[in-house]
Amino acid sequence: MTEYDLVIKGGRVASTEGVAAMDVAIQDGLIAALGRELQGRSTIDAAGKLLLPGGVDAHCHIEQLSGGGLMNADTFESATRSAAFGGTTTVISFAAQHRGDRLGDVVENYARLAAAGAVIDYAFHLWISDPTPETLEQDLPRLIEAGHRSIKIFMTYDRVRLLDEQILDVMMVARKYGAMICAHAENHGMIKWMADRLVARGYVAPKYHGVSHPRVCEIEAFERLIRFSQLLDQPIMLFHVSTAEGAAVIRRARGEGIKVFAETCPQYLFLTAQDLDRPGLEGAKWMCSPPPRATSDQEALWRGLELGDLQVVSSDHAPYRFDESGKLAAGANPDFKQIANGLPGLETRLPLLFDAMVSQGRSSLEKFVELTATAPAKIYGLHPRKGAIAVGADADVVVWDPDREVVLTDDGLHDNVGYNPFAGRRLKGWPETVLRRGDTILADGTLKAAPGSGRLQLRGCAPSMRPTGRLSPEFDPGSNFGAQLL
Repeated sequence: MTEYDLVIKGGRVASTEGVAAMDVAIQDGLIAALGRELQGRSTIDAAGKLLLPGGVDAHCHIEQLSGGGLMNADTFESATRSAAFGGTTTVISFAAQHRGDRLGDVVENYARLAAAGAVIDYAFHLWISDPTPETLEQDLPRLIEAGHRSIKIFMTYDRVRLLDEQILDVMMVARKYGAMICAHAENHGMIKWMADRLVARGYVAPKYHGVSHPRVCEIEAFERLIRFSQLLDQPIMLFHVSTAEGAAVIRRARGEGIKVFAETCPQYLFLTAQDLDRPGLEGAKWMCSPPPRATSDQEALWRGLELGDLQVVSSDHAPYRFDESGKLAAGANPDFKQIANGLPGLETRLPLLFDAMVSQGRSSLEKFVELTATAPAKIYGLHPRKGAIAVGADADVVVWDPDREVVLTDDGLHDNVGYNPFAGRRLKGWPETVLRRGDTILADGTLKAAPGSGRLQLRGCAPSMRPTGRLSPEFDPGSNFGAQLL
């Protein structure tokens, strides 16, 4: 009988297809076999536990300068440490280009920071704020072909947003070279007009941040970007869906055959606009963009996840401390326009979702695995290495205690933020032991991975990133009088 490097024995392995009692054998950092009575030179006893694929968090801001020039609170070491404690073994963060930056230099700088600090595996979305000819014709094609297969664009925020024509330019490059377009899609004019009007009339508290991002600004931007996608036959991912109407727009577009993917985040499933209504500036801790909405939106988003209209739940980890280095950088009495947007979420994403979906029975363990690991790995080109416990995959495995109960506290996380927007919640189900490529990086409440032991994950062109082949008539030489536009 083959003796493997390590066997995790006695657990129940969860996949998108079901749950089965079996051992997991690991050899040379890969899953080598699944079965019964497997033998290993080392073993982990997982009796009574679940064996889940390491989480894939595809939307994280790490060691990143914001569009407003503020560095967030987490380094790659602190952010990925926090991720590991929450059962996540792969993150996709941003290589954030600001105007005047050379995109290739940006990626090199972020890769150097991650190589020095990350304790889990990582990839990058290419954040485009300056689509110069140099960016579009040289750097972006080269970086896509090197394996950076996703691009982030903004439709709002003065210093980073792209105009419609620029968005189309970036989308055309993605189409030609094989990459996913990911978008923060809100209508810039509506937000700016509403925010200026609120501040001019003295409505400056954090709770008015939500009012400044009207629901319709999400709906309009979704519709606009979806029609860009339809025109160019270029797949898109809509980030952080927050409204029932936004989910409905996506459902209709997918029904039309447009290649649209979408995510939501725990803040839109578990928080509402009322969480910002707190004394003084306390509500700033719950400020994010788009803002949390209403309980009716929560229900619509849960329904969208169950139906497959939304395919992924990411954290949108955007960490800012509640002090002068972060949320209060503009002084002791900022208006909501001067407060950094974002919440910590890398560590709590999986426990929050497991408690709601599995422990409380809102959904199923299979759906939990799909939304948090398998689907993001497939959509972003990390599969089959990541996102599933399968022979040949990286041995990213979480031994999960389904019965452990934990009360979240402000000082219980392992990031560098100093507060927890979900503090006070009692959750059932918690990651106990975490393996990354066969190495035990977390056990007995102790991190065992060295900074820099995570690896960059370069990606191929996944099926999700490929055009459908259904050309708009304007791009079809058979109906546009022979014009060659692609």
